[in-house]
Amino acid sequence: MKIIKATSKQLEKVYSRGLTPKTRIEEKVRKIIDDVRLFGDEALIKYTRKFDGVKLIPRQLKVSEIEISGAYANISPNFVSSLKVVIENVNRFYRKQLRKSWRIKGADGTVLGENYTPLERVGVYIPAGTAPLVSTVYMTVLPAKLAGVKKIALVSPPDKNGYINPHILVVADLLKVDEIYRVGGAQAVAALAYGTKTIPKVDKIVGPGNIYVSEAKRQVFGMIDIDMIAGPTELVVIANRFSDPKFIIADLRAQVEHAKGLAILITNSKSLAKEVKSQLDADNGYIILTKNLKQACEIANRIAPEHLEILVQNPNCLVKNIKNAGAIFLGPYSPTAVGDYVAGPSHVLPTCGTARFFSGLSVFDFVKSSHIISYSKKALEKMREPLEKIAGIEGLQKHVDSVKARFL
Repeated sequence: MKIIKATSKQLEKVYSRGLTPKTRIEEKVRKIIDDVRLFGDEALIKYTRKFDGVKLIPRQLKVSEIEISGAYANISPNFVSSLKVVIENVNRFYRKQLRKSWRIKGADGTVLGENYTPLERVGVYIPAGTAPLVSTVYMTVLPAKLAGVKKIALVSPPDKNGYINPHILVVADLLKVDEIYRVGGAQAVAALAYGTKTIPKVDKIVGPGNIYVSEAKRQVFGMIDIDMIAGPTELVVIANRFSDPKFIIADLRAQVEHAKGLAILITNSKSLAKEVKSQLDADNGYIILTKNLKQACEIANRIAPEHLEILVQNPNCLVKNIKNAGAIFLGPYSPTAVGDYVAGPSHVLPTCGTARFFSGLSVFDFVKSSHIISYSKKALEKMREPLEKIAGIEGLQKHVDSVKARFL
């Protein structure tokens, strides 16, 4: 890891990291999406053979009930009991986010409000490259279920033998996912966005993926909704001379366990910086030396990381200064790993500085609102003058006439 000062120009590289795709990838993904849009299941089978080395026929795209039931025989006996504890943690967190439709009534007869309606169909993408992301199943499906989504379709790439990891199948089954398909990559995103004979179109796609999946989500956005465009995972740790270096080193090592994971320590302690550097060999990492902890918070806000750990003695004194972070972990016994797996809040979080304007996955991502407006004749008459003036400025006389017609 490199030790750099807070004033270093090298920090601009971290601040300006982005999600702009390479033209070559953009073009490849566009071709895959067009193929799936035009040729449906045939294209899915072609790309599954090309990228995953698996030959399928159309009826094998959807995972059968027999295969799902058989998955239970291929998992460890205590997996389900452990999973149930985690599911309750996630549910307890997201139940607090549920919204109710509301109305306010005025004395003049006006009624204003909002109706909250869950999305009809959601697609969940579960990566399964170097390791199957089992935790992403419950971190995406549970908030959707609590929001009231009617149908959830899960897609995940098959292994070399054509199977989806049994743990993914078991979690999906326990959470009552409606449909599971053995297809991955940009082609899976395209199938969910446009629909094929086998895979119905959804309203929204959530879940992380590689650069091709992210680019595919970017390209189909507008046809359907997406959660976010995710980049490589990130961790920033704020610490000082009172922080335990063992915890910092362990957490940064866990972060760089991801192939392209960005790991950053921000500290005002030179001795801590030297100790961490001597114990940690990470190419994609920085140790940033600051004048004080206030400056550390300012830098963290500019980085706007996916994960932020505050490992000082009294983290609650610093957290009030943090404006931009996907998830904030307070104190020495709150490693990022608890957020990844068991705490409750989803680990689908904004990356590449997008925590400046994005939030982690929530119940809100699966609900839409409709404004309710009801006026009495008395209320409409009361607002005629300002309405007519504003519409007149905009040159929309027919809008004015639509109100006048009610008083003729």
